[in-house]
Amino acid sequence: MAKLNRRVDWWGWIPRRWQRWRVVQTVEAGDDVPVAIPTHGAVMVESRGLPTWLAFDCPCGTGHRIMLNLSRDRSPRWAVKSRSPLTVSPSVDTITAGRRCHYFLERGRVVWARENRKARR
Repeated sequence: MAKLNRRVDWWGWIPRRWQRWRVVQTVEAGDDVPVAIPTHGAVMVESRGLPTWLAFDCPCGTGHRIMLNLSRDRSPRWAVKSRSPLTVSPSVDTITAGRRCHYFLERGRVVWARENRKARR
């Protein structure tokens, strides 16, 4: 019987609370972003060597995909300060299916934004 050669991603062995967010792959077009992105992983889309998009699954755990514009030609735009561990600026603030997800990606960690909602009179 032939032995199967399986590559084990060592990130899978680290408990999730210790994993840091990082760019795991670079592709040339948004259509090339894989359907499955590893936990705490992001995919950078680059066109002619310039970053244009950053794709990852939202850390809230509901399964929606985040696509951040990195191109200077469009607005709003984000900047990747570091790929590993991942740091993105400014914060990510999205509303999907009535749920708001607002957080910072700093040094590979998700820091959820505290909402300052003052009661309206």
